[in-house]
Amino acid sequence: MPADPTALPTERTTGTPQWGHRPLGRSRERGRGRTASLAATAVRGARTGRAGVRARLAAIADRIVDTAPRIPVRDLATLRAQFPGLTPEELADKLVAGACKGTATVGAGVGAAAMLPAPPAMLYELTAEIVGVASVEIKLIAELHEVYGLRPPGNRRQRAMAMLTSWTEERGIEITNPATLNIALGAQMRRELRQQVMKRTLRNLPNLTPFLVGAAVGAFMNRRDTGRLAHKIRKDLRAAQVPWDALPDPLRA
Repeated sequence: MPADPTALPTERTTGTPQWGHRPLGRSRERGRGRTASLAATAVRGARTGRAGVRARLAAIADRIVDTAPRIPVRDLATLRAQFPGLTPEELADKLVAGACKGTATVGAGVGAAAMLPAPPAMLYELTAEIVGVASVEIKLIAELHEVYGLRPPGNRRQRAMAMLTSWTEERGIEITNPATLNIALGAQMRRELRQQVMKRTLRNLPNLTPFLVGAAVGAFMNRRDTGRLAHKIRKDLRAAQVPWDALPDPLRA
């Protein structure tokens, strides 16, 4: 017993730690270090994830750009031969109905495949859907320009790039306005295309719902969105429509 009963033990007054205890300050420093490390790891992971998404979208955009010139487009003469006796509006209705059916089929197939327990494959399924839907809609836009007598000038590749621009901007090409015929595939068009691909990717994510719901949802959403796109394009084209009898003979056949 100490001489003074009110005195504290030596180890409590000298700051010497007892056995089994750690200094409070050092423990706090280690805790802050672990928190900072976890935060840094999370930031690096987020940056890596964003970089991966951008790389995937860029690859999809480049694939669509490469596919566009190879999409078979029927000219006005072929369309009138396949659908005889129809007015321009009736022919356009036929084309829109066929395109909506095509994109609905793509969405249904991808949505049904999404219920399979193979998450890595979903990315490839979604990529295939984006490219497939884009091909159907670009073909529709090109043939609507034919129906309304507004085929863009240039060779096949130049027209394909014009239709690609129309698809990314969701509007008809004004062939009388050179500013809208941005057939040169520059950096600005690539950025716009990638933004459109991003929007379509986010829009198509609900198609990947499981339990056999994805097929119905995918078909419905693609049919609806293709119909909306066609409505926008046709509204622009009607404003500048050229009657069939006013077209040069090679175009109207």
